Amino acid sequence: MDLDLKNNWFVVLGASSGFGKAISLRLLDENANVIGVSRRTEILAKITNLNTDRFIPVKADVTLPEFPDQLIKTIGNLQIHGIVINAGGPPAGGFTETSPELWQDAFQKVLFWKVNLLHKLIPVFAEAGYGRIVLIESVSVKQPVKQLVLSNSFRAAVAGMVRTLADEVAGRGITINILAPGYHETDAMKRLFVKRAESSGKSIEDARDEFIIETGTGKLGDPAQFAELASWLLAPSSAFVTGQVISVAGNLVKGIMG
Repeated sequence: MDLDLKNNWFVVLGASSGFGKAISLRLLDENANVIGVSRRTEILAKITNLNTDRFIPVKADVTLPEFPDQLIKTIGNLQIHGIVINAGGPPAGGFTETSPELWQDAFQKVLFWKVNLLHKLIPVFAEAGYGRIVLIESVSVKQPVKQLVLSNSFRAAVAGMVRTLADEVAGRGITINILAPGYHETDAMKRLFVKRAESSGKSIEDARDEFIIETGTGKLGDPAQFAELASWLLAPSSAFVTGQVISVAGNLVKGIMG
């Protein structure tokens, strides 16, 4: 299926690994151009070697207050068609394990930097009369995950912000949606395997098997397949989908509105 993305420009945050890397590669396969942002320049360099003329690597910590201005400067006169807002999650842990300081840090690193970034980007998309915004959050938006109290709390706040913003920009050619991934084959999941193993006294392999069982599909998700859905949400044909939280989690989410 041709997504009609040839020569379009997209920004992908967290482009060096996991979902961000998979989405970047998928967009490049669709002949789009990508500004890939990450703190890990060595992996971005490998992507650049594969696509020297259509991939611009940017080294940055997207959660820092100065990042939105850095990104706007990088974009310059380019017409940006969409952005994937994506970064690592907060530390794992239950309520009694997380200090007030960790809560304050998670507020900045899960929610507030996205608010700052969108304040800068919405005017850019509004002026162009077109924009596709996809946020990569977590299945915890739909169904809380054990030992992830910070993610359960602040990603839900992101969803509330996105739903409200979607109302405000729906008539300007801008869509904004959330993808809520469950358990996929990513480095982030490996950290959850370790955390569950430590808290349960089980091996990392047994902890991994427990996560697989919870998906109800006998396997973990494939980031490349996840990237296909993300790429469609960045495409012109997704124009009638906005303000949604879409689970990509196998059979993990049990609610009928999941």
